[in-house]
Amino acid sequence: MDILMFLAPFSLGLGLMAVGAFWWTMKANQYDDPAGDAARILAEDPEDRPAA
Repeated sequence: MDILMFLAPFSLGLGLMAVGAFWWTMKANQYDDPAGDAARILAEDPEDRPAA
């Protein structure tokens, strides 16, 4: 039973840290343009090619 007294607050703390990390990425605009990033991979831009 003593292990529950340790694991319950520990798991709640880990969950709050995960929510905080997600909130931080939302505030840092990490998810602004996911469609643009996907389309940028398919673009045939000569600047993206390695030098011949």
